[in-house]
Amino acid sequence: MNNKKLKDVLNILDSNEGIGAKKASMDILFPNAQNYISQILDMIGDDSKREGLKDTPYRVVKSWLELFKGYNEDPEKILKTTFADNMEKVDEIVICKDITFSSMCEHHMLPFHGVCHIGYLPDKKVVGLSKLARLVECFSKRLQIQEHLTNQIAESLVAYLKPQGVGVIINAKHLCMSHRGVKNPTSNMVTSSMKGKFKEQIQTRNEFLQLINN
Repeated sequence: MNNKKLKDVLNILDSNEGIGAKKASMDILFPNAQNYISQILDMIGDDSKREGLKDTPYRVVKSWLELFKGYNEDPEKILKTTFADNMEKVDEIVICKDITFSSMCEHHMLPFHGVCHIGYLPDKKVVGLSKLARLVECFSKRLQIQEHLTNQIAESLVAYLKPQGVGVIINAKHLCMSHRGVKNPTSNMVTSSMKGKFKEQIQTRNEFLQLINN
């Protein structure tokens, strides 16, 4: 599909066009996707043709464009704009904590959600705080496991900011724990990834932990 046609199709999805035109456009973008969702609805024992479900396949596929938009985002571009060499030297930890996020577990395609705390010790570059939130969204809007999500955020900061150290901690609740299996609604999962001085120097790591728990 050429870029103009793709743009036209996406414009229809975001327009006030009727649902019929939107379904047709979605079929152009993702052939058979709506049919697959219809089959799943029938498989679980419902009737995909009944009134309440007849537009559900379209809505599900459209929602996935948002839920999994991270596959189309580039962490390098997010972290490209920095405040660099000509600014006053920053030699203290920079922290952005309580970044809320939601993601989808790659094992059961059920949501998990929570908060992410990011700290880094700059070398020559610092980045706007909004970019840290965007970086979390870039990786969380993909099929994930929490351990990988935590490490991907940390490794991107190391690769593109080249700081002296990075710390990332995520605390999240998983619906695959609370709504199926052991059905334990009170459990939280905590993961961390420490790089550079955050891993090598206990005093730097402890300062980071104290600041996010303050």
